[in-house]
Amino acid sequence: MRVIGLMSGTSYDAIDAAAADLHLDGDRLTLTPLGSISRGYDEGLRSRLAAALPPAATTLADVCRLDTEIGRAFAAAAVEADRELCDGQAGLVASHGQTVYHWVADGQVHGTLQIGRPAWIAEATGLPVVADFRPRDIAAGGQGAPLVSFVDRMWLRGRPGAPAALNLGGIANITAPDGTAFDTGPANALIDAAVSEATDGRLAYDAEGDIAARGTVHEPLLARLLAEPYYALPAPKTTGKELFHLPYLHAALRGFGTLPLEDVVATLTRLTARTVADAVRSVRATEVIASGGGTRNPALMAALRAELGGAAALRTSDELGLPSAAKEAYAFAVLGFLTLHGLPGTDPASTGARHASVLGSITPGRRGTTWPEPVQESEGPVRLVIDGTGSGGGRR
Repeated sequence: MRVIGLMSGTSYDAIDAAAADLHLDGDRLTLTPLGSISRGYDEGLRSRLAAALPPAATTLADVCRLDTEIGRAFAAAAVEADRELCDGQAGLVASHGQTVYHWVADGQVHGTLQIGRPAWIAEATGLPVVADFRPRDIAAGGQGAPLVSFVDRMWLRGRPGAPAALNLGGIANITAPDGTAFDTGPANALIDAAVSEATDGRLAYDAEGDIAARGTVHEPLLARLLAEPYYALPAPKTTGKELFHLPYLHAALRGFGTLPLEDVVATLTRLTARTVADAVRSVRATEVIASGGGTRNPALMAALRAELGGAAALRTSDELGLPSAAKEAYAFAVLGFLTLHGLPGTDPASTGARHASVLGSITPGRRGTTWPEPVQESEGPVRLVIDGTGSGGGRR
């Protein structure tokens, strides 16, 4: 089956669309990457989304408008991906949507909200759409994240040593060798916030890590940031921009005077590297396979290598055949495929749920949905193999 996965992460800078051929043969699921595209939100939509996110106040009218506008933007990305990557032969779209709130209280996740109404995607493409993946795991007592951990476990199974998968988006998350998965803390979230504010929005992030490379780590600020209680919580745990946002950074900076932007960004970059490395050591990983936007930041990757020392080798998912820029979009393509086949897409060891769950809701295409032959859970895949015969390179 040819599947398009759609993803916009906590940095909310772009919609990634990845296409793959997926073939299930016994306990083996083969993924052939067909390429990916990335399309930024238009500036007006991105500004309206940013203005509605916590800790800002918003209205139901704003949420409704954003749900529609983001749904249309996802639909446009899906149409383009079907045309450009699938030759119009896609059979399914799996859409993560845009997370706008993750309700965490007292260490428990009570709810989550991803917007981008799938009806717009189904109408524009004519294809069935699997969406709204996270709430089912939360209803079963789980964290609803990181959901890519289920795909990571299948993908890394059988690899030598003790490999861990790491995603560096707005928030960093890790899938440990034993299947435990959790958010380690901010990856790019605080860096992006600092850069955007200091440049009045002219820059949205530290491109190529140039700002951090010019700065010096401010050790007292780093110590204050590392005192955040979240880092000491046991796994499984999740967090987001509900905690790590611009006012949080303002509070951390209080009393230090006016620090150069370069030093602030260097310190925040080291914070990400330190907290990720601490998490890697805590799960006894011998290899870290990284993906996400943070892998394109040389300063962050250099800081992470320095913090890891000789504890674990660091490489990117590109080296294993899965493009790092679109890895999460590919992962949701897999999760949507599993849902359509009636198969669970979670591991209780990863999310802390009471049991594994079939994820999401299905919106039929214009001609309805052709259901594949049901697969018994005991006959479902336990191993994901990346087949490099597809184009896989993608377009930007």
